[in-house]
Amino acid sequence: MTENNFNRRDFLKLSAIGIAVAAGTRAITQVEASEGGSVKGEHQWAMVIDQAKCTGCGYCTLACQAHNDVNPDIQWNKVLEAGEINGKKVYLSRPCMQCEHAPCVEVCPVQASYYRDDGIVMMDYDRCIGCRYCEVACPFQARSFNWEAFDGENPAVPEWGTPEVERRPRGVPEKCAFCYQRIDRGMANGLTPGIDADATPACVVACPTGARMFGDLNDPNSNVSQILRKHVSYRLRENLGTGSRVYYLPVDDTTVTTEG
Repeated sequence: MTENNFNRRDFLKLSAIGIAVAAGTRAITQVEASEGGSVKGEHQWAMVIDQAKCTGCGYCTLACQAHNDVNPDIQWNKVLEAGEINGKKVYLSRPCMQCEHAPCVEVCPVQASYYRDDGIVMMDYDRCIGCRYCEVACPFQARSFNWEAFDGENPAVPEWGTPEVERRPRGVPEKCAFCYQRIDRGMANGLTPGIDADATPACVVACPTGARMFGDLNDPNSNVSQILRKHVSYRLRENLGTGSRVYYLPVDDTTVTTEG
């Protein structure tokens, strides 16, 4: 950006970004377990991603784009190369972290970002004014701004699934919501998320190596609860105190396994 092109509009944009960053920092550093976090309901959904099993195939991304009718120029679930261990490539798959103390919720001036009682961080796209404060405040870069109306064909459909939600309008930030529509529909039909495919996020179902697992942290017998008890795990940027509900099983020299 040159001096000649820096105008009042640019100044206002930068000012808005500064406000969002400050508010996001306040949310992270001042949040306490007893306040500021999501409402605790009967279920608290979480995802576990085993990096030892992830091959970087991108099936999770494609399934997400199909079932949530995402613009092919946007990825709600990104698969990133994270280096190598003993000559084996390691990948980091990054959906929305569904934070317990989400900076995006804190900074939204119109409450378009909000918590469900099961911990999922949602977007009310009709309420959203497109200020992008949430996008700037998110420390995981999990939101993508919808610059143009998506009115073309979705190349991921029908091979990777069929759309289950409406397309978002132009001018709003989009993000993963743990395929809440599949969770709600499945539970209404007596299915168990993380066990029954029709009640489980599309990315988890599509994974050909079983690298992604989903379940209820409130249930000590759920698959994610058992896995997290048995194995070393970490969450991205835990020092920020956001309380991410996406856990990673790291790759090491002995190769982490989630069996048994």
